[in-house]
Amino acid sequence: MSSKRYLNLSRRQVIRGMLATTAFGLTAKLGTGCSPASNGAAAGGGADGLTIGFIYVGPKDDFGWNQAHAEGAAAMSGAFSSVKLIEEASVPETTAVVESMRGMIDIDGANVLFPTSFGYYDPHVLSLAEEYPDVQFFHAGGLYQEGVHPNNVGSYNGYIDEAQYVSGIVAAMTANAGRLGFVAAKPIPSVLRNINSFMLGARSVRPEATTQVVFTGDWAEPIKEAEAVNSMADQGIEVVTCHVDSPKIVMETAERRGIMCTGYHADQLSLAPNGYLTGAEWDWSSFYTKLVTDISEGKSLMDGSIPHMLRGGLREQFCKMSAYGAAVSDEAKAAADAAIAQFMDGSMVIYDGEIKDNNGGVAVAPSESLKQQDVKLEQMNYLVEGVIGSIGS
Repeated sequence: MSSKRYLNLSRRQVIRGMLATTAFGLTAKLGTGCSPASNGAAAGGGADGLTIGFIYVGPKDDFGWNQAHAEGAAAMSGAFSSVKLIEEASVPETTAVVESMRGMIDIDGANVLFPTSFGYYDPHVLSLAEEYPDVQFFHAGGLYQEGVHPNNVGSYNGYIDEAQYVSGIVAAMTANAGRLGFVAAKPIPSVLRNINSFMLGARSVRPEATTQVVFTGDWAEPIKEAEAVNSMADQGIEVVTCHVDSPKIVMETAERRGIMCTGYHADQLSLAPNGYLTGAEWDWSSFYTKLVTDISEGKSLMDGSIPHMLRGGLREQFCKMSAYGAAVSDEAKAAADAAIAQFMDGSMVIYDGEIKDNNGGVAVAPSESLKQQDVKLEQMNYLVEGVIGSIGS
């Protein structure tokens, strides 16, 4: 085997070989009834004993979901010189992620894992967590069920639909005719919530605004994403945004077609310097640094000192806004800044009834005022009035 070919082996392939050749030694060393990660730091024990693994479904430089998490991991690692950071990118939502997590635990000694993709959670994280009860598993987006899921599993997610609401304000006030577009991966609750909040933000300042939505069917479908933006441009859509793993194609295609865009996940200004208005960004740097601080102080999921469900929005620094682009008017900036101030002081409620769906039914009753932490919002299964499209489209 040439050295070049060897270097191209994936981390999973190398770990698989290491596990196969060292299994007997590990068994002898660990003894019966002892988890491989029981090294005194699994539930905290100080930063000196922490080995933290991050797993991404795509590349770390995708200008999107994975890059946002990787930037957060890097910021956290920079704040703790004694923490050992392990990362693996482009790991599919299959048993491949089990192999990656197992390798990080058994070979690298990881005692805290961050599997960051939606499809990792059930069954992969849940099954492995039972096998390694001393390892803390923090999953991005999973809906933890107390008494059902293992006690060493935590779920975290941000109310980034707050930032999408603000983006909707900017988009609607910048578009001449109020015709907006949204390229989305799958009609799951978190995606629907972003589409709907974007639309509600737009209609808060421009009641006649519409948002055409196209679902591509998966998190990374670059050809379909480009086709969707081109189709929208042909139909006169003026501002496009998205919820896909990497917004790169959407932003670049919008810029090439001469229409405006708002970003998602990370800052995409460099991809669309003329048409980028603003964007809904994750702020995982603040979150990961705070969480690892808690773990290094001995707090854990297992003793309840770290909640199993961690959520927050703009005020809690789970997300943030991209800077305003050159095309954004002072009037639009003022309206967006006013909405941000309401989110920061807690007075803004996006889903305050009555809200109708785009089929004419009542999605949120007149008497309902759904706060961000309301579980109904994490079970969303509708598109609001003003959105053109269907969940089955």
